Amino acid sequence: MTQPPKSGSASNSRRGRAYRHAITEGTLRKFALIAAAAFAISGMLASAIFFYETQRPSRARNLAQAKVLTYPDRDLIFTALETPRPLPTIRFVNRAGRAVAMADFRGRLVVLNIWATWCGPCRKEMPTLDVLQSMFGSRDFEVVALSIDRKGVPAIKAFYRELNLKALHIYVDKSGRVLRDLGVDGIPTTLLVDSKTREIGRVVGPAKWDSPEAVALVRRYLVPPSTKKER
Repeated sequence: MTQPPKSGSASNSRRGRAYRHAITEGTLRKFALIAAAAFAISGMLASAIFFYETQRPSRARNLAQAKVLTYPDRDLIFTALETPRPLPTIRFVNRAGRAVAMADFRGRLVVLNIWATWCGPCRKEMPTLDVLQSMFGSRDFEVVALSIDRKGVPAIKAFYRELNLKALHIYVDKSGRVLRDLGVDGIPTTLLVDSKTREIGRVVGPAKWDSPEAVALVRRYLVPPSTKKER
């Protein structure tokens, strides 16, 4: 025979349901408050980021005002500045350890490549820069392959021997200060510099510098000696 529940049990059951209901409502209110706070914080962060990006003189804004020349086969993606930008003072050393500055290349069109021996994409790119230097290297043009290797000239000499690079000269900035001075976020990065040591534009990432597109780019900016004015 089943006995009816005692009145005390029924009362306890009602109190339990009411307690669980209160907990559920309280939990929902907490979640709602947390969600509202998270939404408010995200809104403030978004506003702060927008303010920061619009106020700082960023490189992104400069590039937004630039002309982007993209070639279909993507061997070369070159971003040209609307107005050439003077380079900061950049100093490094050559194969013999003598001090060199970008000002020493004034009067030439320069392909300034920032690289390192430990950079995989650089390793693939360097032979193409060697070909470009062998094609155009003269008093009017030079590929300046500027390494940031901390081990200096000996490491670069070994690298050149390994890849059989013949035309490129050795230049190195062991301090790596050139990255900051030129606003370089990663390597390889290559700047095209005019005869007045102003940046014309840059290529971010590896490129095939012996491709028809790269050769056409150099020829576009390389003024033949016969057309230059007397200095």
